[in-house]
Amino acid sequence: MVRNPRCQGIVPPYLLQQMALHADAALAGRARASLLLDGDHRQRRAGVLPSARPRAATHARDDGTAPLRTISDAHSTTTLPGDVVRAEGAAPTGDAATDEAYDGLGATWALFHDAYGRDSLDGAGLALDATVHYGRDYDNAFWDGARMVFGDGDGTVFERFTIAVDVIGHELTHGVTEKAAGLVYQGQSGALNESVSDVFGSLVKQRVLGQDAASADWLIGAGLFRPGVKGVALRSMRSPGTAYDDPVLGRDPQPATMADYVQTRDDNGGVHVNSGIPNRAFYLAATGIGGDAARGAGQVWYDVLTGGLLPPDADFATFAALTVRAAEARFGAATVQAQAVADAWAGVGVEGSASSGAPSGGSSRGSSGGSSGGAPSGVVGVSRSGGLLGRSVQREVDVDEMPADRAQEWRSLLASGVLQSLTEPEPAPDRYVYRVWCVAVDLDVTAGEQQLPDHVRATLEATLAQRSTGPDDPW
Repeated sequence: MVRNPRCQGIVPPYLLQQMALHADAALAGRARASLLLDGDHRQRRAGVLPSARPRAATHARDDGTAPLRTISDAHSTTTLPGDVVRAEGAAPTGDAATDEAYDGLGATWALFHDAYGRDSLDGAGLALDATVHYGRDYDNAFWDGARMVFGDGDGTVFERFTIAVDVIGHELTHGVTEKAAGLVYQGQSGALNESVSDVFGSLVKQRVLGQDAASADWLIGAGLFRPGVKGVALRSMRSPGTAYDDPVLGRDPQPATMADYVQTRDDNGGVHVNSGIPNRAFYLAATGIGGDAARGAGQVWYDVLTGGLLPPDADFATFAALTVRAAEARFGAATVQAQAVADAWAGVGVEGSASSGAPSGGSSRGSSGGSSGGAPSGVVGVSRSGGLLGRSVQREVDVDEMPADRAQEWRSLLASGVLQSLTEPEPAPDRYVYRVWCVAVDLDVTAGEQQLPDHVRATLEATLAQRSTGPDDPW
């Protein structure tokens, strides 16, 4: 099982895929370009593509009193790390992306250092590096295990990705989780992995804005959407499922309680969708305790994350029980804090004892609908899931009805044995997962994008991105 939170992308692939399917031609093209850049970078991290230039400094100052930040500029290329444009202690440059990245890395370091006594992501002074102006119209930001990377957005749906400090906090927190707990990126433990990043990303923003639990907006990625997009943020911790409802992006799919838990094979078991449940539990705990959320519920969550008792495959119930125990240990058994934590989990329908797997009776929305067993001969199905929000998209097409060049691509691919040779991917945070099925060749495979050669991924993406122009012309 892969536990390393590498190549985190703040924009989930299903949002970019929605743009590719439903936006105008120019914006759809930019979305597809972002998807392909994501894939190239993740393959590089997986060792499939050559590595970028090596990093320089790896640890911060020996005294642990300040971060060590280095911001580089990729100049709209995809070459990492780019040219250094601001080092630790240097004055602002006047470039918004550079200075926002510098400040956001510092704000995240400060939260963990000042509130919890942690020296950087690894607790041992890890240097914080970032690259800005990555790619052209690149709709994403991610932590690749070594540095933060920020795109400038497409200017139509997304702003530059340095604009939201909680996004920076979210991505860097994946590094903390990797070092402290190694939560497996699958099912409920994977949803906890995502939720923990939202929790501390939100706390970074609250600290920067001087907010307490009552005054915070509890939105993740507010400010990323351009005017005209029907949405307020990527996610809402207060009200999961309400962050956006837009013709291009679709509707926020997150559930708020276990009654709507999404049972799905997509998105590593729905890690980005079901994270809405522990997100709301944290919101309820934080507002129930009141005051500075980092010192209240945030302290309890941090105690569990770093306390050594959290199993890598923990489910919601296990995590809930540990947070109640941690609140009692820190604040006392009969305290407002301990009761607020217990009430919060009850409020989202999570029992505070260990269980396994998804609950019975949960919703099946969001699950992959393409079963190869019922597809007619000649039909190829492709689905794609994963990414920050984890929404899945899929398409079934008849090879015999494709344009000649596209049909030949598929026939060659199906005959090559490349797909048949792929093995089930190990879950990894925010990486895309593809499923391909075709009865004609007895094929039903699932693969991570890091496993796919460029030409295979391009064929799958091109198939998913096709939009119907009429009832008899799907191409």
